Amino acid sequence: MRPDEFVPHFKTCRASAILRTDDGEAAEPAMNAAIRAGFRIAEFTLTIPNAFELIRRFSQREDVLIGAGTVLTVEDAERAVEAGATFLVSPVVDETVIEAAGRLGVAMMPGTHTPTEMLRAHRAGAPLQKLFPAAGIGAAYIRACLGPMPFLNIVPTHGVHASNARSYLKAGAHAIGFVAPLFDPELMRTHNFDAIEERGRKLLAAIA
Repeated sequence: MRPDEFVPHFKTCRASAILRTDDGEAAEPAMNAAIRAGFRIAEFTLTIPNAFELIRRFSQREDVLIGAGTVLTVEDAERAVEAGATFLVSPVVDETVIEAAGRLGVAMMPGTHTPTEMLRAHRAGAPLQKLFPAAGIGAAYIRACLGPMPFLNIVPTHGVHASNARSYLKAGAHAIGFVAPLFDPELMRTHNFDAIEERGRKLLAAIA
């Protein structure tokens, strides 16, 4: 899927499931639980053991689009796209990685925290700007950034939960990403994937 197709699709889906874990055995069933809950955009961070193989397997599914997170180098970008990633996410703005994503034909979402970083990412060619971390900021920040720069596509993550997700979207966020509120660390530790699925359903219901 080309970036100009992915961006509006992400807006329609409204939310992504973002998995970060050091438990390689839990990664696959945890993401399966999120997909059963209804998530149609999913991100495996490259800090997960065997992340590229997970991307490769899940990208063959027709019911979900898979991306790679924590993409910090051009090599990361190339390996992720080769494995089947539809989009790339980074915690920082790195023009060389943004350029690589454009060359590879996938959407890039670099991590930004200030209006300056958001504009820098946009001008470098990133069609999405990840607000990271979003914890403690609130929806008013999204509205304030979009006031002078309505062309931005801001996606808050890391701090988005059931109680504030709708407010971010109402403030103009392009979409949101759920991390720990979906993949709760204790549920991951105990491999309680049914509970993760239930969490996913409640999170999606909160923004329906």
